[in-house]
Amino acid sequence: MTTDATATSGATEPGPAGHAPPATPLPATPVPATSGADGAGPGAATTLPARTARPEGQERRRNTGTTRASDVYAIVGAAASSLALTWLFFTRLAPFSGGLGFVVFAYVLFLALYALLVSFDENGPAVRDRFASVIVHSLAVVLLTALTFVVVYTLWDGRKALPHTNFFTQDMKTAGPLQPLSVGGIRHAMVGTLVQIGIALVLTVPAGLLCAVFLNEVPGRYARFVRTVVEAMTALPSIVAGLFVYATAILALGLEKSGFAASLAISVMMLPIIIRASDVVIRLVPGTLREASYALGSPRWRTVWHVVLPTARSGLTTAVILGTARGVGETSPVLLTAGFTAITNTDPLHGPMVSLPLATFEFVKSPQPAMISRGFGTAATLLVLVLVLFVVARTVGGRGPGELTKRGTHRRVVTSRRDLKRFAERSAARAAASSAGPAPAPLDSPEHGPAQGVDGS
Repeated sequence: MTTDATATSGATEPGPAGHAPPATPLPATPVPATSGADGAGPGAATTLPARTARPEGQERRRNTGTTRASDVYAIVGAAASSLALTWLFFTRLAPFSGGLGFVVFAYVLFLALYALLVSFDENGPAVRDRFASVIVHSLAVVLLTALTFVVVYTLWDGRKALPHTNFFTQDMKTAGPLQPLSVGGIRHAMVGTLVQIGIALVLTVPAGLLCAVFLNEVPGRYARFVRTVVEAMTALPSIVAGLFVYATAILALGLEKSGFAASLAISVMMLPIIIRASDVVIRLVPGTLREASYALGSPRWRTVWHVVLPTARSGLTTAVILGTARGVGETSPVLLTAGFTAITNTDPLHGPMVSLPLATFEFVKSPQPAMISRGFGTAATLLVLVLVLFVVARTVGGRGPGELTKRGTHRRVVTSRRDLKRFAERSAARAAASSAGPAPAPLDSPEHGPAQGVDGS
């Protein structure tokens, strides 16, 4: 049985003396009636509770956002004032000139005015915090602007060569400095880059991963020494790596300038990057996983192979990709060890071999516009390749240690279901064997005595 509830509103009774009258209730919001449980008639109407007005003196809800209107006004005001005062100084009050000087003077004046405006509302620590925050953000904007300018400028100057298909399918064997862009290309440079990076990966990936595992699994004085050397090699100039390989492999050992010599120089630059990144990733593996593996009786090498490396797989892949991106863009080591040729060479042991950075360097040295356009086109190709590698590294490295991809999760689920089915079949077989009773003893067992022949003898 349902009842209809109606909303009533009226004047409130005055409160007792000495107390504030109660808040006036707001009009209630009725909700349309619904049908009953049996669907034969209207259901009970529901009335939402009335919201009362905010009492006097109650604190309003505070905004937890990091951006405030006063900060925006201070930044805009300081920027407008600094531009106006800088223009006044450069045109009316002082004999200043030059675009760079205008920017520097305006920036310094902007910082001073911003600190002054913030000091009107904040105390000393807050002013210093806002001042440091503005400096950091402004430097980030400058770096982002410079990066955008480099990318856009390279792609814009390489737009003349990139639309031509022959630019990617031909080499410079039949193209001279005066030939148009419809003749010649960078096939020899792309092939050389792939060959050199492939050899460098074969040399550096095993060595880098083994060194990173050594630094984490075998701590000690020697491990600290190796880590110090790796950190020092990270800041090694690329020209020094090229000179080292040139002096040892080419002059001392008699190896000719080739793709293999260039791969050795690239490996020297890639190795510390892979070791450092892999070292950081392996450190993130929880120690409880190692302890659990040791508790089960696994030796150290099995723990590393089956627990540590699979857990850090995504991070190790990121380390290899970052090292590859570093090696792809190296020019100085290749310049000293690979030589230069205009034809496609696929033999890394004999003859000079050109890479994309070296081809860019050689193309832009020419005064001919067509060669300069080829150089910027080659640089744009190399830039896109490095950007793709960094995007892949960011995508792969976005997962934490031990976090699987969708395919890996699917494989683990399938394996778990297969193991569950095998365990169920084994349990059913054991249950059937136990219900059938013990098997009869063989005739030649001690319970029956020695076996007898057919005639009883």
